[in-house]
Amino acid sequence: MDSSSQQVLADHSSPSSGSTDRIKLDPLSKIEALQVNFFRILQRLRQSPEDILVAKVLYRIHLATLIRAGESDLNRINLRSDKARALAAEQEAAGRPEIDFSLRILVLGKTGVGKSATINSIFNQTKAMTNAFKPGTDRIQEITGFVNDIKLTVIDTPGFWPSSARNVRRNRKIMLSIKRYVQKYPPDVVLYLERLDTMSKGYNDFPLLRLMTEVFGSAMWFNTILVMTNAAAALPEGSTGSPINYESYVAHCTDLLQRYIQMVVSDAKLENPVVLAENHSCRTNTSGERILPNGQVWKKQLLLLCTCTKVLGDANSLLGLQNSIELGPSNNSRMPSLPHLLSSFLQQRPSMADGTDEVDEYSVSDSEEDEYDQLPPIRILTKMQFKKLSHSQKKDYLDELDYRETLFLKKQLKEESRRRKEKKLLGDRTESDAPEEAEDVQLPDIAVPPSFDCDSPVYRYRGVVMSDQWLWRPVLDPQGWDHDVGFEGINLETAVEIKRNLTASVSGQMSKDKHDFNIHSECAAAYTDPRGPTYSVGLDIQSSGHDMFYTFRSHAKSGYLKHNVAGCGVSVTSFQNRYYIGTKLEDSLHIGKRLKFAANAGQIAGAGNAAYGGGFEATIRGRDYPARNDKVSMTMNILSFNKELVLGGSFESEFRPSRGTRLSVNANLNNRNMGQVSIKTSSSDHVQIASIALFTILRAIFRKREPKYVLIEDQEAG
Repeated sequence: MDSSSQQVLADHSSPSSGSTDRIKLDPLSKIEALQVNFFRILQRLRQSPEDILVAKVLYRIHLATLIRAGESDLNRINLRSDKARALAAEQEAAGRPEIDFSLRILVLGKTGVGKSATINSIFNQTKAMTNAFKPGTDRIQEITGFVNDIKLTVIDTPGFWPSSARNVRRNRKIMLSIKRYVQKYPPDVVLYLERLDTMSKGYNDFPLLRLMTEVFGSAMWFNTILVMTNAAAALPEGSTGSPINYESYVAHCTDLLQRYIQMVVSDAKLENPVVLAENHSCRTNTSGERILPNGQVWKKQLLLLCTCTKVLGDANSLLGLQNSIELGPSNNSRMPSLPHLLSSFLQQRPSMADGTDEVDEYSVSDSEEDEYDQLPPIRILTKMQFKKLSHSQKKDYLDELDYRETLFLKKQLKEESRRRKEKKLLGDRTESDAPEEAEDVQLPDIAVPPSFDCDSPVYRYRGVVMSDQWLWRPVLDPQGWDHDVGFEGINLETAVEIKRNLTASVSGQMSKDKHDFNIHSECAAAYTDPRGPTYSVGLDIQSSGHDMFYTFRSHAKSGYLKHNVAGCGVSVTSFQNRYYIGTKLEDSLHIGKRLKFAANAGQIAGAGNAAYGGGFEATIRGRDYPARNDKVSMTMNILSFNKELVLGGSFESEFRPSRGTRLSVNANLNNRNMGQVSIKTSSSDHVQIASIALFTILRAIFRKREPKYVLIEDQEAG
């Protein structure tokens, strides 16, 4: 750095530190020097500093500097960019000093996609051997040279073989050799090459991309540029036989490849920059630069993207921020969402005894039960007789039926509550009071797949709950193949009373396809102390990709006070050899039969992070509870994670506006102005409500009639 550069940096440094050591160690001074080099490279690439990509890079550097800078350095940050641009122009005009900047680029891709040809195009000379009939690169080699006075080191690698079962071992061997090499010499940028003209039909490189992520680590993709070669080749024809639009075809192919990458890294927000490249039949401009059919100079764009990626990586390193790429060591570890774990932990899990206890507590009185028995008999009218009634007579008749139905439901609940109380008083069962055998009950019909053949057993069999304790149901796959049975898994449930006051339950769902096995299982055991308290333990198992979640939970609930129930719980979650411990407190207060208040608070911590949250809920039940489940509830929630606070509220209402009609209203909103409103209704009397669906159907029809480009016709396997 010359004297003028040192003078500018010294002017921005602290007055109390006049030594050159201070200048060398000051991160802000190093950021200033990095920006000077960046502006000089832009001049050599004949790129404007006002380019949208350049503006994004400068903005991200500015934000990162603000995060790390102290209050005394804010003035330096605001003045640094303009002075760095002026200093870069002065140094380029003087022709000195040399730029202290270099690029290490790793090139990956399948064999035959044009890796070596692209390298030769970048250097504008033959640096790597190419062959049109067999792979041109059989070993890893470094190619060094200067482009626009910028030192480039390109790592050429052997090509991967097409995705197939027999090529998995061969590709893994190639990737492991590349991984060992880059562990010693890490690259700044990764280029992943794919041929644009071969993505027209039957493209599916998801297995290869998944294998690359498994070997190199998902962090590789966050510093990867997608290069689509053969961008000037003839495009495939559309369904009408005419050539398709160039921009539409490019957008479709790049979106397809980007979606595969998002799937392998489990990040739908990842967006890799894309560069189109052509190494053979390509026209040139007056300067001899190769131009694509859309008029873009691809070599200049590629060098600009590589430079921007390198500058951002250097800025992160200088400011002590986490770099987005550490290619070499595998970085497949994932972190579970602590707010999600906390919300699941705070959610109340109803045990087998909760519902019965609540019904017993708020069961109907003896007077209400006797009222049903004292009702006079009623004559049930036929449809023709009902139609002859006047409007007021119809209303009185339906109100009377509804009143009798409510009293009958209350009587059934009272009888069920009395049987349970008698069973508790009797203690251990004897031969004489053993329960009668349960009758077989028919389950709802099995869901029919979207399309099925005559040999599908779905519509010929019915599910029946037998006297045994296991209940199983098939799981329908709505996205399954046509003319298939449509089942992708099985659901199992069982509940058993081991001994008096000790119950256990197991439920789970398993599914399997050609690649993945998914399981979700919940096991729980509960003990109810005759004096009131309830103790429960449980184990939850859930698959997440190739990993498993294990959650052990325990809960204790007091029952000494009839209308005030307090509880506490502990959970331990294991995921990828990391443990997350959660604790919670909760309390519920019942006022009368209809009003209930509930509050909870808890935290979950692990791997250096912690999430805190809590909630308050108020519920007003209908006057006919528990025979009718009408209710209105309001909930307030609070969640704190990584110094961010989220406040939310929700409203839920469920009631019967008339006989045979139910209406449910749900609404929620948080302090980030995000929320939703949901209204659901069902009726057996007013079928006119179904006409609301006509709006959705007409909207879908009009959308389909909008003109769209037909890009690619998918080939059906088999």
